[in-house]
Amino acid sequence: MSLDHGREGGRIRRMAKPLGEKVKPLGAKMASFVPMPRQAMSIDPTMGVLGRLGGMEVRLARSREEIKAAQQLRYHVFYEEMAAQPSALQRMTRRDKDGFDRYCDHLLVIDTQKSAVLTEQIVGTYRLMRDTSAALAGGFYTASEFDIGPMILRHPGKRFLELGRSCVLKDYRGKRTVELLWQGIWAYVLHHKVDVLFGCASLSGTELSTLTLPLTFLANHAKAPDEWRVAALPHRSVVIPGECPDPKRALAQLPPLLKGYLRLGGYIGEGAVVDYQFGTTDVLVVLPVENINPRYIGHYGADAGRFAA
Repeated sequence: MSLDHGREGGRIRRMAKPLGEKVKPLGAKMASFVPMPRQAMSIDPTMGVLGRLGGMEVRLARSREEIKAAQQLRYHVFYEEMAAQPSALQRMTRRDKDGFDRYCDHLLVIDTQKSAVLTEQIVGTYRLMRDTSAALAGGFYTASEFDIGPMILRHPGKRFLELGRSCVLKDYRGKRTVELLWQGIWAYVLHHKVDVLFGCASLSGTELSTLTLPLTFLANHAKAPDEWRVAALPHRSVVIPGECPDPKRALAQLPPLLKGYLRLGGYIGEGAVVDYQFGTTDVLVVLPVENINPRYIGHYGADAGRFAA
């Protein structure tokens, strides 16, 4: 919805056969990761530019060099600007990279006027993982924090798309960049006939006492119905207090990305997970495409439908 892991702040934390019993690993926590052959990295050559605003455009990464540039942007935002703790390898390569990257499509916002060097033009990114790719990877990233398996099994005919690792360069964190990202996501949804968007969204901080208002607001006012219910993994879940004492103030404390998901019609899962590596507290967002407010479809869909064709 970070969505990502949609790491928040600088972050804006599947086509194919139906999901059924045999695809249960998609919702299981990954115990290990088995690398795929190098050629398996997901780069979709059939999709061109997905949207434009002035000198900026949004499209999928077309090369390994562009994916590396997106990982470098993620490192800059998550580890240098924010509070994430890099591994020794991440510190050495200055890239936010994990085993899921090679299975994902990487959405890029590009400022074509920023530099003559293409990789230096990348100012925003979002990681997209369809359920067919997750089946190859052994599961979704989100499954390391939330028990998404039952939700997927309740909807065997639907196509799921995980959103994550969203971030935007500091000078570009404005309405235009956000609109381009959503235009790109919507074109991707149309192209791949996605039914459900989901992923982790992050609140900055790991001290629950400072996050009581937003967490109780989400638990009381955005809780997913049983059909879309997803709970945090028991060994990672933290207890959220009961009632929200000040909904108006709580809403004001929500990160912009999270508020955006709620406006679109998203639901929040049960419980939260503290991610100490990234210095965040994560909640699960589920957004059935059929829930999306027609007003937003009209806003993003006019151009996206053309680009997705």
